[in-house]
Amino acid sequence: MTALPFKKPGAVFTEDSVAIRVDHVVKWFTLRHTRSIKEAVLWILRGRKNDLSDKFKALDDITFDIHDGETVALLGFNGSGKSTSLKMISGVMHPDSGSVGTRRKVAGLIEVGAGFHPDLSGRDNVYLNGAILGMDKEEIDAKFDEIVAFSEIGEFIDTQVKFYSSGMYLRLAFAVAIHTDPEVFLVDEILSVGDEPFQKKCIRRIKDLVRRGKTLVVVSHDLDLIMDICERGIVLEHGKIVFDGSSVGAVAMLRDRPVEEVQREQNERVERRLHWKRVDREKAAEEAAERGEAYVPEYDPELDDPADLDDPSKVRRTKGL
Repeated sequence: MTALPFKKPGAVFTEDSVAIRVDHVVKWFTLRHTRSIKEAVLWILRGRKNDLSDKFKALDDITFDIHDGETVALLGFNGSGKSTSLKMISGVMHPDSGSVGTRRKVAGLIEVGAGFHPDLSGRDNVYLNGAILGMDKEEIDAKFDEIVAFSEIGEFIDTQVKFYSSGMYLRLAFAVAIHTDPEVFLVDEILSVGDEPFQKKCIRRIKDLVRRGKTLVVVSHDLDLIMDICERGIVLEHGKIVFDGSSVGAVAMLRDRPVEEVQREQNERVERRLHWKRVDREKAAEEAAERGEAYVPEYDPELDDPADLDDPSKVRRTKGL
């Protein structure tokens, strides 16, 4: 698997560590075509021969396990079956044959506004969506201010969500999901809806989940991001698994390039990013020292251990970040 610079290695995969099991799953979709009344009547008069609709096999006997602590990307071109697979894992859809099982607390974002009631306010939907994701009222009460701060929609929290933009939906939905502290987190291409600052904040939180050893399953067309946050890549093509290995290997296959080249470029990209993060910290520390102030950096999962958050002299986490 691909080594992530901010994740501690050493996980051992056993039968007891299986968090998600997809076993010989098949899923068909019915493609209904628009027909005239005349065509429908003739179809009935002819004894309902043939079918007025076609069937499409979205998933064709796919099987894979995802273990505790794994970070996995479901990849493929449009129509390959990756989002359908994620919806199977989330329970939004059910297979026509085969089985999908999860035995951990699962949360995530599959569709914008899923689990939200349009006639309720943002505040009410925080409690509704939180309850759907397994939080009790006391837990939501304790995290409510942090959820609102993260979502950045404070003044609109008591507005009915049917008046929200898709970006506002996303921010509130992600804020609720990420604060459920799930053991398995599912993310679809939905992050593309948000603006760039919010995307960066979401990615930082996702990296924090990975850093803490949570299980992550992602669907995305952003292949550079996939290599940043996922160790393993499963490539689907026409509903079949055609590759299951490192995320770099999966990206190399999709880009039709040598694995060594993709790995080298990824290593260089990561090294540059970490270098400039350290440079920025050193500069901020020097400026704080010139002012006679103590410098405590903002928590960054790529540079810091989550345990350091317990010591306010080491790192800090600003509310809403």
